[in-house]
Amino acid sequence: MKLATLRNGRPDGQLVVVSTDLGRCVSAGRIAPTLQGALDNWEVARPALEELAAALNAGSIAAQPFDPAFAMAPLPRAYQWIDGAGYLSHLERVRNLKGSKDEELQSIRPLFYQGASDQLAGARDPITVPEEELALDFEAEVAIVLGPVPMRPSRATAIAAIRLVTICNDVSLRKLVAGDLEQGFGFFHAKPATSFAPVVATLDELRTNWRDEKLHLPVRVTINNMLFGQPNAGVDMSFDFADLIVAAAQTRALGNGTILGSGTISNRHDETPPIRREGIGFACIAEARTVEKMKYGRSRTPFLKIGDRIRIAAIDPAETPIFGTIDQTVALLPRS
Repeated sequence: MKLATLRNGRPDGQLVVVSTDLGRCVSAGRIAPTLQGALDNWEVARPALEELAAALNAGSIAAQPFDPAFAMAPLPRAYQWIDGAGYLSHLERVRNLKGSKDEELQSIRPLFYQGASDQLAGARDPITVPEEELALDFEAEVAIVLGPVPMRPSRATAIAAIRLVTICNDVSLRKLVAGDLEQGFGFFHAKPATSFAPVVATLDELRTNWRDEKLHLPVRVTINNMLFGQPNAGVDMSFDFADLIVAAAQTRALGNGTILGSGTISNRHDETPPIRREGIGFACIAEARTVEKMKYGRSRTPFLKIGDRIRIAAIDPAETPIFGTIDQTVALLPRS
């Protein structure tokens, strides 16, 4: 089944069930008012939500059109947002960026940072920056929503805790990365609000596109309607989601509703922009710039600027964006 959260004037929005084709939705309020509420009572809520989804997809109940413009992040505020580093090829490409450290490139266990989760952005929310020239970058990722995870879980326990899957844009202000890392406390100012696709899906909804604890679909990125990348999220993922969950829970239990990111999706290749129609490309600008610098002696691709439009979607074989599309425009914070 597919779920979303619609705006209703409240911080956590209204939970709805969305049809498989993303065309229609129906309120799930009689089962759970919010997605967190459903997660907190998952063993009871899931069967009821699945029954509602079956009726919706069969056309046997009244429904309303699903408009992603009214969707918030599926969890507009989460108890925890952890971003992992599942793709070593991404780390290999960006480790020479100012502020990065070679010793942070680890192939034995994944890296993590704990992001802000008090205000997560919706798929149509603008990317608002306080000033220009902060080297604004996007990072396309797969994200999962977890049920409760005990400390030191087995792989089987970790896998059983995966409730929902979606994609996200983990926005970065590259100019501020070095300052954050040099202070020794990790990312803070360099990481504005992460934005999420309008829809989350259960594993059974993804069918064979989810296997080996990975999403095996290309995640397509366009900037101003030009293809920038479409790496396959199931390729070159060095640490799968079971690995990430187990590593994240080594010294703490993970609460119900924790969101865990895959890290920037990255496939190994030697392409540079512009990306051909059948090319692989990149899921962030920093990678493209480092490859350009290695090949040409300088970086040519600019970071995002005010007015730029970025679109991110996981595309199935029928060219359908299965979680809907993240579609954001860069905006400057208005002066007060």
